[in-house]
Amino acid sequence: MEIGVGLDPTLGLSVEEDTEVSQKTALLGYESIWTPEGTGQDSYQICLMRWAATNKIVDGGLHTGIAVSPVIWRTHMAFAMAAGTVSNLTDGKFIMGLGAGSIYRPASRKTLNIPKISTLDLMREYIYVTKQLLNGKKLSHDGILMSLHEAQLAIDPPPKTPVYLGALGPKMLGIAGELADGAALNWCSPAQISWSRKRIKEGARIANRKSSDIKVSQYIRVCVDDDEDTARIALAKATMHYALGATVPSAREKSFGYRAHFERMGFRSELAELDEMRLKGATEDELAEAFPVNILREVAYFGKADQAASEFARLSTGLDNAIVRVVSSTPGKMEGTINVIKACAPNLVRRNI
Repeated sequence: MEIGVGLDPTLGLSVEEDTEVSQKTALLGYESIWTPEGTGQDSYQICLMRWAATNKIVDGGLHTGIAVSPVIWRTHMAFAMAAGTVSNLTDGKFIMGLGAGSIYRPASRKTLNIPKISTLDLMREYIYVTKQLLNGKKLSHDGILMSLHEAQLAIDPPPKTPVYLGALGPKMLGIAGELADGAALNWCSPAQISWSRKRIKEGARIANRKSSDIKVSQYIRVCVDDDEDTARIALAKATMHYALGATVPSAREKSFGYRAHFERMGFRSELAELDEMRLKGATEDELAEAFPVNILREVAYFGKADQAASEFARLSTGLDNAIVRVVSSTPGKMEGTINVIKACAPNLVRRNI
């Protein structure tokens, strides 16, 4: 199992601090640095910056990756160009993850004037077309939102960047097994990782692929602090917006995205109680205080640093690439980030595997 680090904008790091953390990550023996992507800074440039920082510490630099880029923000060719460029400049040390993001929500589609479409069909198309372009193929394709005619990526030799698919539900996991180079999981318990692997394997079987060739990756959130309540609240705030959603969901909305994912893992009643609190006007702080510890313990770790490595090892069971997704108890201060990456250093984690 490879062990990486995941850094995101909530940590509040400056460019200089991000560079320092990246180099510290390399010194501690991590093998990769990952980032999610939203509508802030371009994550492809962030990956290139981090690779350059680690290249000063480790010959060839660490692998960098994005898990994941929501497909609604770029065309197939734009993804291939961005990923291919980073791959080219880092000598192949880049992995791109593509995900559906919030495209299943009507409000998100309205933002970009996108009609109601099949999320599964769209992701199948993006993975297939983007991989073809990255592998140097010339293709014509009548797409769901856009089409290509005799299109080809003008990078020679072709960058052949690995493409992972962000997947939670059984059908999306199946597509990962059929088409992607890897599956980027998120917020999965060890039991859910095992369940996910079975769906990936079935997709690979349908496509006559070896399931062992499809890497299974996941962010595992970790927040450490000597004050366990401080760590708990910070982790709860990082978790609840995924588990609950931005607003109290309708019955139909509960069958999509992360809400469906957390309910699939058996947390329906706990989330329903928090929804009741939201309907009564509970604040974010009140929700974080009430957020169930059993959910946090099932998918992440909070607490003192000396237990972080062993818990991370437990939570990473079944993964090919386990990523320490840093949750800082002191956002805006680099100390909180450094404390997490030191507590989960690969040599400490591997003692517990």
